[in-house]
Amino acid sequence: MSNNEFDDMNMLGYDKLSDNTEVYNKYVEEITPTTNIYLNVLRAYLVGGIICTIGEFIHTMLMNAGLSEKNAAYGQILILISVAIILTGFNVYYKITKFGGAGSLVPITGFANSVASPAIEYQKEGQVFGIGCKIFTIAGPVILYGIVCSWLLGLIYFIWGIITK
Repeated sequence: MSNNEFDDMNMLGYDKLSDNTEVYNKYVEEITPTTNIYLNVLRAYLVGGIICTIGEFIHTMLMNAGLSEKNAAYGQILILISVAIILTGFNVYYKITKFGGAGSLVPITGFANSVASPAIEYQKEGQVFGIGCKIFTIAGPVILYGIVCSWLLGLIYFIWGIITK
């Protein structure tokens, strides 16, 4: 349709663009799922709390087995990461995330899931172009900003140390 035809249609009182916008907005309202924010918060709290409780249980069990607090913490992290990756591989972590939302993004397990998910999804494209290129798609920005913020805070701490001496 040329611009002249569109202008002629508007002069006749026919505004096709606004009609399409109204139809589109109605369609979006119909298909947009409604959410219960209180239920979502409760689920996130429960799932995050369960993950953290499991982590504390693992830490306590490792300390009771004779490990020092530091080594028990290392073991706890290793176990939580391993379990999160295994659950991601069996598509169980996705179901936990679907139910618990942000509660499943407890830092260590959520990060393990964010690294493992793209690696599993893109493994069909090969080791280099699949896994190698896509593994940090989600986790890459987290790592980047973590390093930059750590560097800046270290610089501020260093300067503060020089100033206060």
